Amino acid sequence: MTLDTAYLRGSVAGVYSVLHHATCPENIVFHFITTHSHGVKLARAITTTFPYLNFHIYHFNTNLVKGKISSSIRRALDQPLNYARMFLADLLPAGVRRIIYFDSDLIVVDDVINLWSINLGGHVLGAPEYCHANFTSYFTSKFWSNPVFTASFKGRSKDPCYFNTGVMVIDLWKWREGKYTEKLENWMRIQKRYRIYELGSLPPFLLVFGGDVVGMEHRWNQHGLGGDNLEGLCRALHPGPVSLLHWSGKGKPWLRIDSKKPCPLDSLWAPYDLFRYPSLFSDS
Repeated sequence: MTLDTAYLRGSVAGVYSVLHHATCPENIVFHFITTHSHGVKLARAITTTFPYLNFHIYHFNTNLVKGKISSSIRRALDQPLNYARMFLADLLPAGVRRIIYFDSDLIVVDDVINLWSINLGGHVLGAPEYCHANFTSYFTSKFWSNPVFTASFKGRSKDPCYFNTGVMVIDLWKWREGKYTEKLENWMRIQKRYRIYELGSLPPFLLVFGGDVVGMEHRWNQHGLGGDNLEGLCRALHPGPVSLLHWSGKGKPWLRIDSKKPCPLDSLWAPYDLFRYPSLFSDS
C-alpha cells in the first residue's frame, strides 16, 4: 500500500481489516510506499496504531515520474504517489516474489490468504476483470485511430477487459523479467505527446496488461463505492458475494462521515476507522 497524509486514515482502516479477518495475521508482511516529506511521521503512525505489525517502508522518488504525468479528470489521480504502483518491482527487495497491491480506500471482509493463493499460471498479474465495461471508452479517438497504438493488443491471450488497479496480485520476479515498468513508462511518454487517455495511472496498465490478466472473482474488488470521479455520489454494491469493498471514485468514506453526509455503505467502513484524528501531523 501507499502511505500519505491525505489517505492515512483509509490506509489504517485497510490494514486493520486485513489483520482482523486473517486466520494467521502474524504471517502477513506489509510493504508501505511513501514520499520523503512525511515518511517518519507516517511510520510513527503505523507503529503507534499497530505495535506488533510486521512492516517495511520504502521511499518513492517522485522524480521518477516528474514530467511524465499528464493531467486527468481528477486532481487526486495526478499525484506522483498514485504512480508508485508502477515501480514496486524496483522498490521492494529482490527476494519478495508475490505481493498483493491494495489501494488505501478499501477494506477486506475475508481472509487475504484466499486472494494470495490465486494461481497466476505463469502470468504477471491477477485482478478481477469487468468485460461488460466499455473498454474503448478508456482511450481517446487519437488512440483508436492509430493502428500502431491499437496493434499493442495483438498477440494477447484473450480480448482485453477493464480491470481496476486498486487490487492486484503481482509476480514481481516475472515483472522484472519482462521489464514491465519500462513498458508502462513508455506509454506515459506517448500520452504526453498524443493525449490518448484521460484517467491517470490506470490506462497504462490496461495497455500493458489488458488481455493478459488472470481474472479473479469479482468479490475481491467491489469497486466504485466512492461514486464517479466528478461527483462521488452514493452507490450500491454489485450483485454477488463480497470479500473486499473499495471506495474508488471521488467520495471517500471518512470524508463523508466527517461531513455528516455518509452513504449507506460507509457504515460498513466505519467499524475499521481506528485513526479518526488529524493531530498526529501537528507540530506540537
